[in-house]
Amino acid sequence: MRCAVVGAGAWGTALADLLVRNGHDVKLWAFEPDVVESINTRHENSRFLAGHSLAPGINAVNDVIEAVRDAELVTFATPSHVLRAITRQAVKSMPTDVPLVVATKGIERSTLCLMTEVVEQEAKGATVLALSGPSFATEVVSRQPTAVVVASQDESAAELTQRAFSSPYFRAYTHTDVIGVELGGALKNVMAVATGIADGLGLGFNARAALVTRGLAEMTRLGVALGAEQSTFAGLAGLGDLVLTCTGSLSRNRSVGVELGKGKQLDDVLRSRETVAEGVTAAQSARELAVREGVEMPIVDAVNRVLFEGQPARGAIGALMTRELRAEVDR
Repeated sequence: MRCAVVGAGAWGTALADLLVRNGHDVKLWAFEPDVVESINTRHENSRFLAGHSLAPGINAVNDVIEAVRDAELVTFATPSHVLRAITRQAVKSMPTDVPLVVATKGIERSTLCLMTEVVEQEAKGATVLALSGPSFATEVVSRQPTAVVVASQDESAAELTQRAFSSPYFRAYTHTDVIGVELGGALKNVMAVATGIADGLGLGFNARAALVTRGLAEMTRLGVALGAEQSTFAGLAGLGDLVLTCTGSLSRNRSVGVELGKGKQLDDVLRSRETVAEGVTAAQSARELAVREGVEMPIVDAVNRVLFEGQPARGAIGALMTRELRAEVDR
């Protein structure tokens, strides 16, 4: 197929490489001219995936309208805070019947919309799918075994996308719970910040396991309140992505938490990074969603207090441990 990938960060570049190796024609839109030059001339994204050789067939362009023109499958992999503006540009030349795959993970700050909702609002009438799951870009581009989920109510579009991405090292499962798959991908980043904070404080494996497990309970609680299926959070886009992001050394969100746990200020941590840590933005959005839905999310609250309210990291973890005693399972 003729495919377009919109967003040439690490994740978008890895997906473009995967599609080319699967035999598709791929145009990859990059915001940065140096990324376009690096991919087209050296077959490497030296800014976001340095040291990884890319398939020579990727055609990187700096014009999003050119990238999506005549595409038969479009995948969005931009940072969450620019997805709406870039989609608005892209729809000017996209075919109206092309499936739109959203590989961005997050919750829009101003509207509290999920990423598929953002694209649906800008590309009215389009078939929009979510792609999520435990998948570090560097391992995908290195062709390490990876499994993800493609979620849509449209079975034929989900199966088409599944076939387009699946390979001997990249396995895509279909799902119908778009809300659950999207929330799993967004909320696990917040939990990864929390586990990173605990790791930065040197609190040990017991604390990490507790945060992962109780984080999953919070994610599920909010998801069900928003109409997701509880079982989705036990799958790849829930537990799978949560475990990877909370424990993997390649996790950007966990590494932000580690630095905060060691006493650094958020602005200093973010200023030193080229890539986006979506958990920082998602923390605020998740807290607002929880308040709106009347859902208790103490770990999300604690992360927000550390990130934005100046509470010392150790105090935030201590507050979690001294909360009112309760049953583990909601009744």
